[in-house]
Amino acid sequence: MRTGTLEELRKFFDEAQIVELTMVVCLANFTNRFNDALRAIPDLGV
Repeated sequence: MRTGTLEELRKFFDEAQIVELTMVVCLANFTNRFNDALRAIPDLGV
């Protein structure tokens, strides 16, 4: 993460919130890559 980006985040979030936000983004990225690897088709509830 670039220093400027972290400074911008600190204007709005505390350290714990930045860590949580980072983990949520990482989890979403992992989930997308995992589903892509399995060629999973999302259930849209239709």
